[in-house]
Amino acid sequence: MKLTILGCYAATPRTFTNPTSQVLEIKNRLFLIDCGEGTQVQLRKNKIKFSKINHIFISHLHGDHFFGLIGTISTFALLGRTTDLHIYGPKGVKEIINLQLKLSNAWTTYELFFHELESKESEVIFEDNRVIVRTIPLKHRVYTNGFLFQEKPGERKLNVEAVQQYDIHTAYYQKIKNGGDITLDDGTVIENEQLSFDPIPAMSYAFCSDTVYHEAVISIIKDADVLYHEATFLESEAALAQKTLHSTAKEAATIALKANAKQLVLGHYSTRYDGIERFKEEAAEIFPNVLLGDDGRSFEF
Repeated sequence: MKLTILGCYAATPRTFTNPTSQVLEIKNRLFLIDCGEGTQVQLRKNKIKFSKINHIFISHLHGDHFFGLIGTISTFALLGRTTDLHIYGPKGVKEIINLQLKLSNAWTTYELFFHELESKESEVIFEDNRVIVRTIPLKHRVYTNGFLFQEKPGERKLNVEAVQQYDIHTAYYQKIKNGGDITLDDGTVIENEQLSFDPIPAMSYAFCSDTVYHEAVISIIKDADVLYHEATFLESEAALAQKTLHSTAKEAATIALKANAKQLVLGHYSTRYDGIERFKEEAAEIFPNVLLGDDGRSFEF
């Protein structure tokens, strides 16, 4: 599982920082999460192929999380894209994008599908044979969701020595990989555990964008391998975080601790601070496994 941070700063873009956008590569799927201004430029800088992005997830309709969407959609068309593009986001995102396309007399060369979200309960919004994606309802000034990406368990690994020992025909190998037991010609049942090894453990990634400290997310993201959680402010500005419905680094770490996450990635830093190291220091007092997201940083898990 690979996470590439395209941008992770709050509010407005600057010459050296970008608003929220990131790419998650999981089970050979590439998902774009949020699409702030400059996203397509950051995609190019990080050498991420546009054609591999078929699903875009928008957490909420504040500009620093989706103002880059229309530009990205338009560039896809200019490049001659023909593959379908699916966009998941709050109700209203379809109206916004279609109006921008209509008034600029610009239409896509590909099918554009909108999956608008309204539920305040966690729900499955994407699923294929490898990955399932659920919403994480958050608490912000407008309707907002985070997203939980979960790998589906892979096939079991064949124990070649064991299947040869029992002289099991290759025609049954797939059944074994799928977890099935095997009955020999003499009626003996060989349990699957004797013929195969456990698959590589499935991984999960929880993206929690703009939100006040909100313990309701804990049950949804429980035991996540990686949690990205906004940390707009340091604890010295806790009152401001509460007022604007954002979180501090300490609060993000508390959520990670209570959810039993394995790894915490911080982001969405306010640009009022000189640097971001203090965010890690503050969070590490609560939760030790902290990584600082930053524009252009990639993490492999």
